[in-house]
Amino acid sequence: MKKLPIGIQSFKSIREENYYYVDKTPFVKELSESGKYYFLSRPRRFGKSLFLDTLKEAFLGSRELFKGLYLYDNWDWSKKHPVIKISFGKGVHITSQDLNTKILEEFMDIENNFNIKLEKPSNSGKLEEAIKKLSEKYGERVVVLVDEYDKPILDRIEEIAIAKENREILKDFYSVLKDADPYLKLVFITGVSRFSKVSIFSGLNQLNDITIDERFSTICGYTQDDLEEVFSDRLQDVDKDEVKRWYNGYSWLGGKVYNPFDILLFLDKKTYSSYWFETGTPTFLMKLILQNRFYLPKLESLKASEEIVSNLDIDFIKIENILFQTGYLTIKEKKRLTEKTFYELTYPNIEVKMSFNNFYLNDTLPSISDKEESQINIIEALQNNDLSRLREILYSFFSSIPGEWYRKNEIDRYEGYYASVIYALLNGSGLHTITEDATSVGRIDITVIYRGRVYILEFKVVDKDKEGGALKQIKERRYYEKYQGMYGDIYILGIEFSKEKRNIVNFEWEKLA
Repeated sequence: MKKLPIGIQSFKSIREENYYYVDKTPFVKELSESGKYYFLSRPRRFGKSLFLDTLKEAFLGSRELFKGLYLYDNWDWSKKHPVIKISFGKGVHITSQDLNTKILEEFMDIENNFNIKLEKPSNSGKLEEAIKKLSEKYGERVVVLVDEYDKPILDRIEEIAIAKENREILKDFYSVLKDADPYLKLVFITGVSRFSKVSIFSGLNQLNDITIDERFSTICGYTQDDLEEVFSDRLQDVDKDEVKRWYNGYSWLGGKVYNPFDILLFLDKKTYSSYWFETGTPTFLMKLILQNRFYLPKLESLKASEEIVSNLDIDFIKIENILFQTGYLTIKEKKRLTEKTFYELTYPNIEVKMSFNNFYLNDTLPSISDKEESQINIIEALQNNDLSRLREILYSFFSSIPGEWYRKNEIDRYEGYYASVIYALLNGSGLHTITEDATSVGRIDITVIYRGRVYILEFKVVDKDKEGGALKQIKERRYYEKYQGMYGDIYILGIEFSKEKRNIVNFEWEKLA
């Protein structure tokens, strides 16, 4: 049995040290033959660095590493190209000086690796000089690979002034690539985010963004076929459907893929857990959600224009953009309306959905210590079909939130907050929920399906103790009709919150006959 390449980003190590490898080399050939300048964005830990290293070894002519792979018999190994590989992945770029130091270190590595001397004083000058000297020295055009190009900006995204300083340094750094065209064989730039070309690559207008391109949708990540073919010996006694529900689902218009980090750790431990999510905490994103009073249930089916999905701008950061580019949402459907393209986004899988909602509770409600206990109690209440107990749990949960936290965040004026918290509690518990559940006469706020039973929830925020008619609305609009005959018992719940008391003031339910 081969070793699982958990965290391994070296193609050479994988091929020489008996690790599993999913063959991505057909993409190497296609990129080489189809164009010259490429940009790819993918979430963290998605295999971007490994693919760059695969490109490097191919252009260096390391044929023996590719034995048994597609490229071995489908590549001109007689030509070898010098490769400049630059990575901004290590360390934290606190200031512009840190970034300049990092770039200087990259150039020192280039000088040592290729035995050349770079004399130009500026970063851009040194890069241009390195490309020209390497092309002349080896008599072949140069391959330039840039990994995590955007990290110096993302590291300081909450400090706009520093982020802009780092952006300008990078903009100048990349600007020489256009004029270096005669000396270049291939340029491949990758990172997590898709900053607009104007802000980073203003001079590199020939850059082909393949992020949302069906032809390259599986360039990173594992497809279902990859999983079952390459890791077949690891899948014995594994429920493949459950694995798919937990970890599959990322899409960039083509086939759906697994995050390699997730699936490799699962295959190692055979335990369902939030492996990928726990490697990074979206604290800044949670701040944006709270500041913008974002209605959390919208994440089940979020509409976004092509402009929002495509480009991130430091000056105009959109929640939808960050959610998509960081991997918390993925493309569910592409729609063409009139002359504009729109995307419907959703959670990729159970891991992200459950973990994201739990993090929302932890981060936006830091004073609450009994979140997990509340979630366990909610599940037990639904197991016993004890809706009186469910009311007590929810009431107690909101009661535990200090008044100071409300005042600090002015959350009492945010009506969607109450529904967002319950939504996060339910999803963080791993329950099957449907939000904005469409019917012929309107949309159900939240539907919960558990053990063959259906719970239809409608929320209202009322002034003082005035009843808002949540249960009445369900009955009048007959939301429940879409589920009749499909499941067992159906329960309708009207939950009303008081702005003044910041808690539940009316909790009614009925079992339908």
